[in-house]
Amino acid sequence: MIYTITLNPAIDLAIETETLRNGVVNRTNFCDIQPNGKGVNVSIILKKLNVDNIALGIGGGFTLDFISDSLKSKGITNKFWRVEQPTRINVFTKVVSTGEEFKEVNPGPTIPKNLQEKLLTYLKKHVTCDDCIIVSGSFSKGISPSYLEDIAKISREVNCGLVIDSSYKEVLDILKYNPYLIKPNEEELLEWFDDKNRDDMNLDILIEYGQNLIERGARNVLLSLGDKGACLITNTNVYVSNAPKIKLQNSAGSGDTMLGTFMGEIINKVPTLEAFKRSIAAGSDTAQSTGLTDFKTVSELEKQVKITCYSK
Repeated sequence: MIYTITLNPAIDLAIETETLRNGVVNRTNFCDIQPNGKGVNVSIILKKLNVDNIALGIGGGFTLDFISDSLKSKGITNKFWRVEQPTRINVFTKVVSTGEEFKEVNPGPTIPKNLQEKLLTYLKKHVTCDDCIIVSGSFSKGISPSYLEDIAKISREVNCGLVIDSSYKEVLDILKYNPYLIKPNEEELLEWFDDKNRDDMNLDILIEYGQNLIERGARNVLLSLGDKGACLITNTNVYVSNAPKIKLQNSAGSGDTMLGTFMGEIINKVPTLEAFKRSIAAGSDTAQSTGLTDFKTVSELEKQVKITCYSK
Protein backbone atom coordinates (compact mmCIF):
# COMPACT_ATOMS: atom_id res chain seq x y z
CA MET A 1 0.00 0.00 0.00
CA ILE A 2 1.09 3.58 -0.69
CA TYR A 3 0.55 6.09 2.12
CA THR A 4 0.68 9.78 1.26
CA ILE A 5 1.12 12.28 4.08
CA THR A 6 -0.07 15.87 3.82
CA LEU A 7 0.68 17.92 6.93
CA ASN A 8 -0.73 21.19 5.61
CA PRO A 9 -3.65 20.35 3.30
CA ALA A 10 -5.55 23.08 1.49
CA ILE A 11 -8.36 24.00 -0.81
CA ASP A 12 -7.06 25.70 -3.96
CA LEU A 13 -9.19 28.42 -5.51
CA ALA A 14 -7.98 29.03 -9.09
CA ILE A 15 -9.24 32.24 -10.70
CA GLU A 16 -8.93 33.63 -14.22
CA THR A 17 -9.58 37.33 -14.79
CA GLU A 18 -8.98 39.61 -17.77
CA THR A 19 -7.48 42.35 -15.59
CA LEU A 20 -6.60 42.82 -11.93
CA ARG A 21 -6.87 46.45 -10.83
CA ASN A 22 -6.49 47.99 -7.41
CA GLY A 23 -9.50 49.46 -5.61
CA VAL A 24 -12.21 48.26 -8.00
CA VAL A 25 -14.40 45.18 -8.33
CA ASN A 26 -12.61 42.72 -10.61
CA ARG A 27 -15.07 40.39 -12.34
CA THR A 28 -13.58 36.97 -13.07
CA ASN A 29 -13.95 34.77 -16.13
CA PHE A 30 -14.28 31.64 -14.03
CA CYS A 31 -13.05 29.94 -10.89
CA ASP A 32 -12.25 26.36 -9.97
CA ILE A 33 -12.10 24.81 -6.50
CA GLN A 34 -9.94 21.75 -5.89
CA PRO A 35 -8.78 19.73 -2.88
CA ASN A 36 -5.08 20.33 -2.48
CA GLY A 37 -1.95 19.86 -0.47
CA LYS A 38 0.99 18.18 -2.14
CA GLY A 39 0.31 14.71 -0.73
CA VAL A 40 -3.38 15.01 -1.61
CA ASN A 41 -2.41 15.78 -5.21
CA VAL A 42 -0.06 12.80 -5.30
CA SER A 43 -2.88 10.56 -4.03
CA ILE A 44 -5.20 11.78 -6.79
CA ILE A 45 -2.59 11.22 -9.51
CA LEU A 46 -1.79 7.73 -8.18
CA LYS A 47 -5.47 6.84 -8.25
CA LYS A 48 -5.77 8.06 -11.85
CA LEU A 49 -2.99 5.58 -12.65
CA ASN A 50 -4.94 2.80 -10.88
CA VAL A 51 -2.58 2.74 -7.91
CA ASP A 52 -4.51 2.32 -4.67
CA ASN A 53 -3.32 4.50 -1.83
CA ILE A 54 -4.36 5.93 1.51
CA ALA A 55 -4.17 9.68 2.07
CA LEU A 56 -3.16 10.70 5.60
CA GLY A 57 -2.93 14.14 7.15
CA ILE A 58 -3.97 16.63 9.79
CA GLY A 59 -6.43 19.51 9.40
CA GLY A 60 -9.83 20.79 10.40
CA GLY A 61 -13.07 22.59 9.70
CA PHE A 62 -15.45 22.60 6.74
CA THR A 63 -12.48 22.92 4.40
CA LEU A 64 -11.09 19.57 5.54
CA ASP A 65 -14.58 18.06 5.08
CA PHE A 66 -14.44 19.20 1.45
CA ILE A 67 -11.00 17.63 0.95
CA SER A 68 -11.95 14.35 2.60
CA ASP A 69 -15.26 14.09 0.71
CA SER A 70 -13.53 14.90 -2.58
CA LEU A 71 -10.99 12.13 -2.03
CA LYS A 72 -13.73 9.66 -1.10
CA SER A 73 -15.63 10.55 -4.28
CA LYS A 74 -12.53 9.60 -6.26
CA GLY A 75 -12.26 6.25 -4.48
CA ILE A 76 -9.33 7.28 -2.29
CA THR A 77 -9.35 6.07 1.31
CA ASN A 78 -8.26 8.84 3.64
CA LYS A 79 -7.73 9.46 7.32
CA PHE A 80 -7.20 12.93 8.76
CA TRP A 81 -6.65 13.77 12.41
CA ARG A 82 -8.69 16.85 13.26
CA VAL A 83 -8.06 20.18 14.94
CA GLU A 84 -10.65 22.89 15.57
CA GLN A 85 -9.08 25.47 13.27
CA PRO A 86 -10.03 25.18 9.59
CA THR A 87 -7.69 23.93 6.92
CA ARG A 88 -6.37 26.76 4.74
CA ILE A 89 -7.64 28.09 1.41
CA ASN A 90 -5.05 29.19 -1.18
CA VAL A 91 -5.79 31.49 -4.12
CA PHE A 92 -4.15 31.36 -7.56
CA THR A 93 -5.05 34.17 -9.95
CA LYS A 94 -4.24 34.18 -13.68
CA VAL A 95 -4.47 37.63 -15.29
CA VAL A 96 -5.12 37.14 -19.01
CA SER A 97 -4.19 40.63 -20.22
CA THR A 98 -0.71 40.55 -18.71
CA GLY A 99 -0.01 36.82 -18.55
CA GLU A 100 0.81 37.21 -14.85
CA GLU A 101 0.08 34.56 -12.24
CA PHE A 102 -0.41 35.52 -8.60
CA LYS A 103 -0.15 32.92 -5.83
CA GLU A 104 -1.61 33.69 -2.40
CA VAL A 105 -0.74 30.84 -0.03
CA ASN A 106 -2.09 30.93 3.52
CA PRO A 107 -0.69 29.36 6.71
CA GLY A 108 -2.38 26.29 8.10
CA PRO A 109 -3.81 25.66 11.57
CA THR A 110 -1.64 24.98 14.60
CA ILE A 111 -1.19 21.24 15.18
CA PRO A 112 -0.75 19.97 18.76
CA LYS A 113 1.82 17.33 19.65
CA ASN A 114 -0.75 14.68 20.53
CA LEU A 115 -2.13 14.61 16.98
CA GLN A 116 1.38 14.41 15.55
CA GLU A 117 2.00 11.39 17.77
CA LYS A 118 -1.27 9.77 16.67
CA LEU A 119 -0.20 9.90 13.04
CA LEU A 120 3.16 8.32 13.90
CA THR A 121 1.44 5.62 15.92
CA TYR A 122 -0.82 4.87 12.96
CA LEU A 123 2.21 4.42 10.71
CA LYS A 124 3.90 2.10 13.19
CA LYS A 125 0.75 -0.02 13.40
CA HIS A 126 -0.18 -0.23 9.72
CA VAL A 127 2.86 0.20 7.47
CA THR A 128 4.71 -2.96 6.39
CA CYS A 129 7.83 -3.75 4.39
CA ASP A 130 5.76 -3.98 1.20
CA ASP A 131 4.52 -0.39 1.54
CA CYS A 132 5.78 3.07 0.67
CA ILE A 133 5.37 6.37 2.54
CA ILE A 134 5.28 9.57 0.49
CA VAL A 135 5.66 12.80 2.48
CA SER A 136 4.90 15.93 0.46
CA GLY A 137 4.72 19.63 1.16
CA SER A 138 5.11 22.08 3.99
CA PHE A 139 4.02 21.50 7.56
CA SER A 140 1.33 23.32 9.52
CA LYS A 141 2.31 25.50 12.46
CA GLY A 142 3.36 23.45 15.46
CA ILE A 143 5.01 20.70 13.42
CA SER A 144 8.80 20.88 13.42
CA PRO A 145 10.67 20.03 10.21
CA SER A 146 12.43 17.38 12.33
CA TYR A 147 9.14 15.45 12.09
CA LEU A 148 10.53 14.23 8.78
CA GLU A 149 13.11 12.23 10.68
CA ASP A 150 10.43 10.75 12.95
CA ILE A 151 8.74 9.38 9.85
CA ALA A 152 12.05 8.28 8.33
CA LYS A 153 12.87 6.28 11.46
CA ILE A 154 9.60 4.39 11.11
CA SER A 155 10.36 3.63 7.46
CA ARG A 156 13.72 2.21 8.55
CA GLU A 157 12.13 0.13 11.34
CA VAL A 158 9.62 -1.51 8.99
CA ASN A 159 11.94 -1.48 5.96
CA CYS A 160 9.43 0.25 3.68
CA GLY A 161 9.96 2.72 0.85
CA LEU A 162 10.24 6.42 1.64
CA VAL A 163 9.72 9.36 -0.74
CA ILE A 164 10.21 12.98 0.33
CA ASP A 165 9.07 16.13 -1.47
CA SER A 166 9.57 18.97 0.99
CA SER A 167 11.48 22.25 0.92
CA TYR A 168 12.91 21.98 4.45
CA LYS A 169 16.67 21.75 4.73
CA GLU A 170 16.07 18.98 7.28
CA VAL A 171 15.56 16.70 4.28
CA LEU A 172 19.35 16.37 4.39
CA ASP A 173 19.05 14.80 7.85
CA ILE A 174 17.00 11.88 6.55
CA LEU A 175 19.36 10.87 3.74
CA LYS A 176 21.04 8.42 6.13
CA TYR A 177 17.76 6.45 6.12
CA ASN A 178 18.24 5.76 2.38
CA PRO A 179 14.97 7.15 1.01
CA TYR A 180 13.89 5.72 -2.32
CA LEU A 181 13.40 9.19 -3.83
CA ILE A 182 13.95 12.85 -3.02
CA LYS A 183 12.19 15.42 -5.23
CA PRO A 184 13.57 18.95 -4.88
CA ASN A 185 13.14 21.77 -7.34
CA GLU A 186 15.96 24.04 -8.43
CA GLU A 187 15.42 26.68 -5.75
CA GLU A 188 15.13 24.14 -2.91
CA LEU A 189 18.28 22.32 -3.94
CA LEU A 190 20.29 25.55 -4.02
CA GLU A 191 18.98 26.54 -0.59
CA TRP A 192 19.93 23.18 0.91
CA PHE A 193 23.52 23.75 -0.17
CA ASP A 194 23.56 27.43 0.85
CA ASP A 195 24.25 28.49 -2.72
CA LYS A 196 23.65 32.22 -3.03
CA ASN A 197 24.40 32.41 -6.76
CA ARG A 198 20.83 31.92 -7.94
CA ASP A 199 20.50 34.40 -10.79
CA ASP A 200 21.26 31.88 -13.51
CA MET A 201 20.58 28.18 -13.56
CA ASN A 202 23.84 26.24 -13.78
CA LEU A 203 22.90 22.68 -14.68
CA ASP A 204 26.34 21.33 -13.81
CA ILE A 205 26.11 22.70 -10.27
CA LEU A 206 22.56 21.44 -9.79
CA ILE A 207 23.56 17.95 -10.92
CA GLU A 208 26.60 18.06 -8.65
CA TYR A 209 24.32 18.85 -5.69
CA GLY A 210 21.89 16.12 -6.74
CA GLN A 211 24.72 13.60 -6.91
CA ASN A 212 25.75 14.68 -3.43
CA LEU A 213 22.28 13.66 -2.20
CA ILE A 214 22.89 10.23 -3.74
CA GLU A 215 26.31 9.95 -2.09
CA ARG A 216 24.71 10.78 1.26
CA GLY A 217 22.11 8.02 0.99
CA ALA A 218 19.25 8.87 -1.38
CA ARG A 219 18.60 6.16 -3.96
CA ASN A 220 17.09 8.48 -6.58
CA VAL A 221 16.74 12.24 -7.03
CA LEU A 222 13.99 13.66 -9.24
CA LEU A 223 14.94 17.29 -9.84
CA SER A 224 12.24 19.57 -11.20
CA LEU A 225 13.43 22.54 -13.30
CA GLY A 226 10.05 24.04 -14.21
CA ASP A 227 9.76 25.04 -17.85
CA LYS A 228 13.41 24.06 -18.35
CA GLY A 229 12.65 20.38 -17.80
CA ALA A 230 13.90 17.93 -15.19
CA CYS A 231 16.75 15.64 -14.15
CA LEU A 232 16.69 12.09 -12.85
CA ILE A 233 19.79 11.22 -10.85
CA THR A 234 20.56 7.66 -9.77
CA ASN A 235 23.65 6.02 -8.33
CA THR A 236 24.78 5.07 -11.84
CA ASN A 237 23.44 7.68 -14.28
CA VAL A 238 22.12 11.21 -14.69
CA TYR A 239 19.33 11.84 -17.18
CA VAL A 240 18.35 15.31 -18.38
CA SER A 241 15.13 16.25 -20.14
CA ASN A 242 13.49 19.30 -21.65
CA ALA A 243 9.88 20.26 -20.92
CA PRO A 244 7.09 20.41 -23.52
CA LYS A 245 6.09 23.82 -24.82
CA ILE A 246 2.74 24.78 -23.32
CA LYS A 247 0.58 27.80 -22.56
CA LEU A 248 0.77 28.19 -18.80
CA GLN A 249 -2.59 28.21 -17.05
CA ASN A 250 -1.76 27.40 -13.42
CA SER A 251 1.55 25.94 -12.26
CA ALA A 252 0.15 24.76 -8.91
CA GLY A 253 0.26 20.99 -8.68
CA SER A 254 2.58 20.39 -11.63
CA GLY A 255 5.43 19.14 -9.42
CA ASP A 256 3.03 16.92 -7.47
CA THR A 257 1.77 15.52 -10.77
CA MET A 258 5.32 14.80 -11.83
CA LEU A 259 6.06 12.95 -8.59
CA GLY A 260 2.77 11.04 -8.52
CA THR A 261 3.12 9.99 -12.15
CA PHE A 262 6.73 8.86 -11.74
CA MET A 263 5.96 6.81 -8.64
CA GLY A 264 2.71 5.46 -10.07
CA GLU A 265 4.39 4.26 -13.23
CA ILE A 266 7.28 2.72 -11.30
CA ILE A 267 4.75 0.84 -9.15
CA ASN A 268 3.01 -0.23 -12.37
CA LYS A 269 6.32 -1.75 -13.54
CA VAL A 270 6.91 0.79 -16.29
CA PRO A 271 10.64 1.11 -17.20
CA THR A 272 12.33 3.97 -15.33
CA LEU A 273 13.03 6.26 -18.29
CA GLU A 274 9.52 5.80 -19.65
CA ALA A 275 8.15 6.71 -16.21
CA PHE A 276 10.45 9.76 -16.15
CA LYS A 277 9.31 10.88 -19.60
CA ARG A 278 5.62 10.49 -18.80
CA SER A 279 6.00 12.28 -15.48
CA ILE A 280 7.40 15.35 -17.25
CA ALA A 281 4.59 15.35 -19.80
CA ALA A 282 1.94 14.88 -17.10
CA GLY A 283 3.37 17.72 -15.01
CA SER A 284 3.29 19.98 -18.06
CA ASP A 285 -0.32 19.02 -18.76
CA THR A 286 -1.29 20.04 -15.24
CA ALA A 287 0.51 23.37 -15.75
CA GLN A 288 -1.61 24.08 -18.84
CA SER A 289 -4.85 23.11 -17.04
CA THR A 290 -6.93 24.60 -14.24
CA GLY A 291 -6.68 21.35 -12.26
CA LEU A 292 -4.62 18.19 -12.25
CA THR A 293 -4.04 16.35 -15.53
CA ASP A 294 -6.66 13.93 -16.79
CA PHE A 295 -3.90 12.21 -18.86
CA LYS A 296 -5.89 12.63 -22.09
CA THR A 297 -3.22 14.72 -23.86
CA VAL A 298 -0.16 13.41 -22.01
CA SER A 299 0.81 11.04 -24.84
CA GLU A 300 0.95 13.98 -27.27
CA LEU A 301 3.08 16.01 -24.89
CA GLU A 302 5.43 13.04 -24.45
CA LYS A 303 6.40 13.41 -28.12
CA GLN A 304 8.11 16.70 -27.24
CA VAL A 305 10.10 15.23 -24.34
CA LYS A 306 13.69 14.36 -25.19
CA ILE A 307 15.83 12.59 -22.57
CA THR A 308 19.62 12.51 -22.79
CA CYS A 309 22.26 10.88 -20.62
CA TYR A 310 24.27 13.68 -19.02
CA SER A 311 28.01 13.91 -19.32
CA LYS A 312 29.99 16.91 -18.14
